[in-house]
Amino acid sequence: MAKYLQILELEEPIARLKVVHVAGTKGKGSTCTFAESILRSCGFRTGLFTSPHLIDVRERFRLDGLDISEEKFIRYFWWCWNKLKVKTGDDIPMPAYFRFLALLAFKIFSDEQQVDVAVLEVGLGGKYDATNVVKAPVVCGISSLGYDHMEILGNSLVEIAGEKAGILKKGVPAYTVPQPEVAMSVLKQRASELGVSIRIVPPLDPRQLEDQPLGLHGEHQYMNAGLAVALANTWLERQGHLDRIHVKDHGTLPDQFIKGLSIACLQGRAQIVPDLQVSSECKDTSCPLVFYLDGAHSPESMEICAKWFSHVTKKDAAQPGPLEQRHSPVQLHVSKRSSDIASTSSRYMCSERPLL
Repeated sequence: MAKYLQILELEEPIARLKVVHVAGTKGKGSTCTFAESILRSCGFRTGLFTSPHLIDVRERFRLDGLDISEEKFIRYFWWCWNKLKVKTGDDIPMPAYFRFLALLAFKIFSDEQQVDVAVLEVGLGGKYDATNVVKAPVVCGISSLGYDHMEILGNSLVEIAGEKAGILKKGVPAYTVPQPEVAMSVLKQRASELGVSIRIVPPLDPRQLEDQPLGLHGEHQYMNAGLAVALANTWLERQGHLDRIHVKDHGTLPDQFIKGLSIACLQGRAQIVPDLQVSSECKDTSCPLVFYLDGAHSPESMEICAKWFSHVTKKDAAQPGPLEQRHSPVQLHVSKRSSDIASTSSRYMCSERPLL
């Protein structure tokens, strides 16, 4: 990455970015989304880099809460591509897909937009991730750890936690959520080696939201929201902007924090999407077509997805009826019995039960 940064002349611009850096197995994208939304609600210009995208690659690059425009994306894409193409060759190959997108994010956030804060989600692992070229983030966070990408990160939580802990930096405050004991030991050891403290953040208490719901659904999101609040608050404190918020006496969050948490949006994470067009054409108006979408892809996140699905439907998903009817480019159905899992992928509506 260092050579690519030199080619694109991004070393100094990256050093000027005020970064919130987040790694983890589960919830890092949601945590980043919450943190960005909070800081944007506090009046700051924001840049958000997450992965993967659901439909359009531009979803990975948000400026002030919106996907980057097609015109700007094309302009920045070809600027980076052409400059790299001229300078690369046998000795220095073109960067791989995710590395290129990370370079593109750094270019976007450090160029014309002049963002006040850049919130970066680690792509894979942490220590060797393309986003880890940031040498001095304002604050770091590590969301829930579990088993994923074991062919790269290792087969044990000790190895996986070691990779995630690679984003911790000397002199940079760090936060995490409650972790398995072996994983927490690794995080604490790495923090101790760097001379920094890593603070454990509990899940957000719903009462702190003054009856406002989180923008991202699911009970597990209170864990991610709690981490995001700690990250945003520390960013404000270290940047000298705590005067932007009014701390209340009765234990609830500042209004800007509540607003940010309630308007946060991230597609494909415990997302409920009614298909109004198909429902309007259906003769049985009592059975509207609804998609329940989640990108769960690890044992732990599949279990969380099953609990969420069971909670929001409030009925047995195994019963015949409208829950059989699903259509989406990539659709995941998990019943409330976690042993019943069916995955389908189709661009067409299907009224038959998927094979289990």
